[in-house]
Amino acid sequence: MTNLTATRFVVMTFVSWLAAVAVCFLLIRLVPGDPVDVFITQVNIQASEALIDAYRAQWGLNESLPVQFGLWLHGFVTLDWGISFATGAPVSGELLQRLGWSAAIGFGGIIFALAFGSGLGFFTAITPGGFADHLSRAMAVAGQALPAFAVGVIALWVFAAELRWMQPFAGGTLERLVLPVALVTFFSVGSVSRLVRAGFAETVQAPYLKTALAKGLPFRSAVWRHGRRRAAIGLFAGIAPDLAWVVGGTAIAEIVFGIPGLSERAIQAVAARDYPVLQAYVGLVALWIILGLQACAALRRALDPRLADAALAS
Repeated sequence: MTNLTATRFVVMTFVSWLAAVAVCFLLIRLVPGDPVDVFITQVNIQASEALIDAYRAQWGLNESLPVQFGLWLHGFVTLDWGISFATGAPVSGELLQRLGWSAAIGFGGIIFALAFGSGLGFFTAITPGGFADHLSRAMAVAGQALPAFAVGVIALWVFAAELRWMQPFAGGTLERLVLPVALVTFFSVGSVSRLVRAGFAETVQAPYLKTALAKGLPFRSAVWRHGRRRAAIGLFAGIAPDLAWVVGGTAIAEIVFGIPGLSERAIQAVAARDYPVLQAYVGLVALWIILGLQACAALRRALDPRLADAALAS
C-alpha cells in the first residue's frame, strides 16, 4: 500500500507539472515581441537578416514549438536550463544563486504564518468573541483587502526610514530578510488562523469534549488534545491556495525590498523576452506549488484514514 501511494504521488506530481509547464511554455511564446528584435534594440546595433537568422538558430528559435519544448524539458530535467538571451550566462547558475533568497522568504513566511496562525486560531476557538477572535478576523480581512505592495512600502518607510531599526538594503543577510518574511507572514497568518479556528471550534461543540472534561481534563488541554488533528486536516485542506500566494508575496517582497531573488530576475526576463529564464522560473514555481499540493493531500490522508481509503478506491 505504501509503494502504491508513493507511486501515485510521483505520477500525479509529474503529470500535473508537465501539463502546467506545457501551457506556460505556449503562453510565453504568445507574448508579443520577438526575443531577437528585443535584444537587438537593447544593444542598439544595426543587424542584417543574416545576423538575425544566426541569433534565432543559436537560440533554437528556428525549431518548431514541439521540438523547442522537448529540448527545454530534457534540459530542465538534467539541470541544463540553457543560456540567457540577455546576459549570455547559464540560466541554472543565475537562478540557483538567487534561489536561496527566494526560498528563505517563502519558507520563512509560511513557517511563521503556520506557527503564529495556529496559536491565534486555537485561542480564538476557546475564547470566541474575545480579543484573539477580533484580531484573527481583522488580519484575515486585511490579508484579502490590502495591496501587498503598498503594505511593503509603508513597512519600509516606517521601520527603515522613520524608526531606523534596520537597513533592508545595506544590512546583513538576516537584516535584509526580516521585512520580506514579515510581509509574507502578515498576508498568510489571518487565513491560517481562521482555518485552525474552524477545526478547534468544531471540537468545542463536539459531545466527546464533555466526556473529556468530565474526566478532569482542563478545558484548554482537552480542546488541544482532541481538536488538533481535526484542525490540522482543515488547515492542510485550506492552506493549499496560499502556496501560490507565497510565490506572489515573495515576488512583491523582492521588488519592494530590493532582494536579488528569483522573481526579480523573472521580471527582468519578461522585459527582455528572455525565454530560457522565464521557462526555468515557471518550471520551478510549478514544481513548488504542485509538490506542496500533493504534500498537503498526503498529510490529510495520513491524518484521516477515511481519505486514504477513498484515494485508494479511486
